[in-house]
Amino acid sequence: MAATIVDSVVYGGLWASPTVAAIFDEPRRMAGWLEVLAVLAETCAEFELIPRRAGAEIATTCRAIAVDAGFLEELRAGREATGHSTAGLLRAVARRCPGDSGEWVHFGATVQDVTDTWLMLALREARAPIAEALAAAAGAFAAHAERHRATPMLGRTHGQHGLPITFGLKAAGWAAELQRHRDRLAEVAARMDLGQLGGGVGSLSSFGPRALAIQAAFCDRLGLRAPVLPWTASRDVVAEWGAVLSLATGTADRIGHEVYNLARSEIGELGEPAPAGVIGSITMPHKRNPEAAEHIGSLARIVRHQAACLGEGLVHDHERDGRSWKVEWHVVPEITMLAARALELVAELARGLVVHADRMRHNLEATRGFVLSEAVMLALAPRVGRQTAHRLVTAAAEAARQAGSGLEDAVRASREIMAQLSRGEVAAAFDLGRHAGPCAALVDRFLDRFPDRLPETGRPT
Repeated sequence: MAATIVDSVVYGGLWASPTVAAIFDEPRRMAGWLEVLAVLAETCAEFELIPRRAGAEIATTCRAIAVDAGFLEELRAGREATGHSTAGLLRAVARRCPGDSGEWVHFGATVQDVTDTWLMLALREARAPIAEALAAAAGAFAAHAERHRATPMLGRTHGQHGLPITFGLKAAGWAAELQRHRDRLAEVAARMDLGQLGGGVGSLSSFGPRALAIQAAFCDRLGLRAPVLPWTASRDVVAEWGAVLSLATGTADRIGHEVYNLARSEIGELGEPAPAGVIGSITMPHKRNPEAAEHIGSLARIVRHQAACLGEGLVHDHERDGRSWKVEWHVVPEITMLAARALELVAELARGLVVHADRMRHNLEATRGFVLSEAVMLALAPRVGRQTAHRLVTAAAEAARQAGSGLEDAVRASREIMAQLSRGEVAAAFDLGRHAGPCAALVDRFLDRFPDRLPETGRPT
């Protein structure tokens, strides 16, 4: 029976990317630890730290173990009997080794050598689907940016109508932010993929005079790099991984929250894709709830808060601190699974996003010219000064609100303003088509720098 929502047969797919969840599944984890033990034995045998026969037999035994329910129950019993996290595993392997080969299991290493090395292997595997989801989302929003580079809409600040922008500019901003997270993922990857083999305090003293060569061979066999120094107490790279996931899902949450708001019934400018058969509300049949946008927010909140625990792990006592290190056993798999799912969802949202350009135009026009107050002020400023222009347009806006009229009518009724501006200049100031600024040019500048070919148009970059 699933104890957490991530492990739920019914709901698990909502909370964790199935591909990434499989990486951290307990049988996969134990199989990964067994492979690290196998490589350790082979490496120690190669350097004659343990008998060659024992190294080969330990490796064969580790790789032959079926990590099934029975084996996991054996490990649970061993953990309870010893009070140690991995003694049960080591004893289970030793029992299965022929002859006295089991005496040489886990020679020279400490538990953290095994678990940290496996963690780097697991995160290397997890990075690929995360990178794919980021690329898919960024590419889809870049395509929206190109398609809607000149589609006018309201820009909003502090929850209020601001100035006209284009939807292309908004979508380009989302794509650019996601692209920066792709860069960050590559940057943190360059500091990952490190093996861990240092023994009890990281000094490699148990591996003899050829310790550095043994460490290098061990890491190379696993496809990892040998660390310049042990990192048993240096958890900055693990914390950085959490920070990158927190940033990336924060962007996903920002996008989802914006879609959530712009899909509100009274705004109606965006909508989530609505596949056949999907139900919005179980009690109100007319509703189309923004399920994906909301759920991205749920996932991102957990990632942000859990990632903060990895920051706590930066503070270690001496050469090893179980309080800090073992927090990672819980946090790193969970935030990796949840972040991968959030980014998958934002990619799905981007690909199927419904853009109601007509509603965007309607909402602009429904402001009755108030969003063009800056244009009037800037037209007036060269004649009377910026501060005076601001005062005059503010007074006109207040008069319009009091009268329930549009801003243009109030401006034309202002003798002070009309003494400075011609009727043609006022008409130009209230022409919606002229006041989105260089939004389209900004979109083009972004697209010219976007690293991928756009999925729909094939625009080369």
